[in-house]
Amino acid sequence: MNSLLIGTRKGLLIFENENGAWKLASEHFLGARCTYACKDPRTGHLWACLDHGHWGCKLHRSEDGGKTWIELEAPKYPEGEEVKDGVPAKTELLWTLQPGGKDEPGTLYIGTIPGGLFKSTDHGATWELNRGLWDQPTRKEGWFGGGYDHPGIHSILIDPNDSQHIFIAISCAGVFETRDGGQTWAVRSKGLRADFLPNPDSEVGQDPHILVAQPHNINQQWQQNHCGIFRSQDGAATWQMVSQKGDLAHFGFAVAVDDQDPETAWVVPAIADEVRVPVNRKLVVCRTRDGGKSWQELGQGLPQKDAYDLVYRHALDQRAGHLAMGSTTGNLFFSADKGESWQTLSSTLPPVFSVRFG
Repeated sequence: MNSLLIGTRKGLLIFENENGAWKLASEHFLGARCTYACKDPRTGHLWACLDHGHWGCKLHRSEDGGKTWIELEAPKYPEGEEVKDGVPAKTELLWTLQPGGKDEPGTLYIGTIPGGLFKSTDHGATWELNRGLWDQPTRKEGWFGGGYDHPGIHSILIDPNDSQHIFIAISCAGVFETRDGGQTWAVRSKGLRADFLPNPDSEVGQDPHILVAQPHNINQQWQQNHCGIFRSQDGAATWQMVSQKGDLAHFGFAVAVDDQDPETAWVVPAIADEVRVPVNRKLVVCRTRDGGKSWQELGQGLPQKDAYDLVYRHALDQRAGHLAMGSTTGNLFFSADKGESWQTLSSTLPPVFSVRFG
């Protein structure tokens, strides 16, 4: 918890904690859109996913804490692949990167727009498209874009007890599970709601905004969804809504679950759809300690008037009761007491896409 990797509209920023005080320690890829950045706990490598717009997606790895970076070839779709009939598939966004299991030190996964999952077994030197997911019969007609033109994979969960057991979440398609390393996949959307579809209970076409799991128990999962907050206690076999439309905690993008207590989780509420600003123009975090039965509003230290902050799906992180989050207005906040109070680390950053403890 001594460093924070902040992916922003103008590059990757690394904050470090020295004697209890956080400060900006270094900046990387200045001017480039850093869509996601994280640290691989197995190797200590830092990873940065970049979007250079006209020049496309780039992938970088650092083996010395960010002092130097190695550019690697980003995942590419095989020639001839199509998002839909007549629409060529090309890598539009590296949306998330997830290290594999502890028993697979060279394995990494990247989720992309337009909905493909890529795997590397050689520390990112080469990447292969997962055919089991890409060849799903529902993909071309049943998957679609939410905020983007095409569907995208933003969440990848690896079972800590079985590296072949993986969950992903796609916006818009739903939650998928594999138990054989990606050869076959099953939809796991029972209990979710898609009120924007003719059939809200449709198996495919759901819009999870983010999917997270209690770090020590893959069966304890939470998702912030376009249509509410959902929880599963049986490994996504079934989902239960733990929010109500009209309540403060309902719509948003980010969710974090306590790494010791699966009953405790945090969300950052917003006004839905076209508005997407804090409810009542107050930036708050809502916390539950009873599995979503009740939610507590926490705002001490956060902007409580005329706030425009929106916290994206990857821009909230939790570790050992400490939380960090960044917003679209360039604010970066930190809490050392499970969200009870917050301190502002910076109010002058570019829009923040991702926040991860290093």
